Amino acid sequence: MLKKKPFLLLFLIIFSLFFCSVGIDAKKALIKDVMITNDVSHLLLYARVSGCFTEKIDRAVYAGVPTTFTILVDVFREDDGQPDKRLSRIKVQHTIKYDNIKKIFNVSVDGQKSWVSFTNYNHAKQMMADINALPVMVLNKLDKNHFYYLKLKVELRKVKLPLHLEYLLFFVSFWDIETDWHVERFFY
Repeated sequence: MLKKKPFLLLFLIIFSLFFCSVGIDAKKALIKDVMITNDVSHLLLYARVSGCFTEKIDRAVYAGVPTTFTILVDVFREDDGQPDKRLSRIKVQHTIKYDNIKKIFNVSVDGQKSWVSFTNYNHAKQMMADINALPVMVLNKLDKNHFYYLKLKVELRKVKLPLHLEYLLFFVSFWDIETDWHVERFFY
């Protein structure tokens, strides 16, 4: 029994160092090309996330691990002399799954029941990283002739580790990629 403890301890240290190195990749993810516009009834958001797919995430996707990006969007109204008022908060998820048998990548946007399939991984990654015409809020909730700002963040959170290792290695975060909050002002 005593001989097994050093090996278990060594295994845990090596295992934790492997997973802790993934956090270094998080600094690369950026939100780019943000555009705020509207249609007849909604405020719409367009944006792109770059640097969100690391080599380790690519390997996990090819291994069949479903990967989900969570997009968080808050809209605030600027008020002079008073705290800014949050008008809306939305959370949207983009998920990618690889089917090893059919050799296709399936992408779902915000939990849609129908998946879009790609044979090309780069096309699937582009759909995951693009935010296209996301309805952020209803226009009738905005007052005309006021300044507003939108805060946007994208997260890729922890993967559940097998055999309840997440309880043993609570300090380890596998992936934990997130962008900084991106703030974009607009006038309506």
